Amino acid sequence: MNESILIAPSILGADYTRLADELAQIETADLVHFDVMDGHFVPNISFGVDLLRAVKASTALPVDVHLMVSNPEVQVEKYLDAGADSLTFHYEAATHANRLVSLIHDRGAKAAIALNPATPVCLLEPIIDDLDMVLVMTVNPGFGGQRLIESSLKKLRRLRRLCDEHGVNPRIEVDGGIVMGNVANVVASGANVIVAGSSVFSAADRARAIQELRRNAKRGASKPL
Repeated sequence: MNESILIAPSILGADYTRLADELAQIETADLVHFDVMDGHFVPNISFGVDLLRAVKASTALPVDVHLMVSNPEVQVEKYLDAGADSLTFHYEAATHANRLVSLIHDRGAKAAIALNPATPVCLLEPIIDDLDMVLVMTVNPGFGGQRLIESSLKKLRRLRRLCDEHGVNPRIEVDGGIVMGNVANVVASGANVIVAGSSVFSAADRARAIQELRRNAKRGASKPL
């Protein structure tokens, strides 16, 4: 793989009382990952459109919005209006995935679909040609600080093969349990967008944590799938 590796700190791990300062400390990253949880599709409740507008006003980084909601058809336009640069919805929650992807593209944003750990990659075959990114959840969504599910590495390799079969090259994002010790294997398995919450925001020096993640990820990029 020769694609660049993108680091996307998840502000789910940030100190919300000083969010502007937290965003300033991750300016060496490539994206800001913004998790939306509705208390229904996943157990917790997190951020909404007002906070997204505040984040957009506080950083120059593109904001990668991940909708963990039961009704993405209702929510997508609200987050596009609030400034999402890329928008991910869950395959498991979408009734008309192609329609949502077209809507996101029509609004000038990048479109992505997320897969929960138990959702097989093969279900993306009818739509993989139209996606800018696929998010492989490497933990069950809804809580930060979980350990990566090891079978996710096989899933990443299957996804990469599916993309090769279709002659497409969407970004492959991973979210959940990413730490310094496993990021190289995750990238070697096919990922090139790394979401990290506690790995970045629990570090005293966020810029150094991002640099270390990037360095370890690049080691994985030189390994065979």
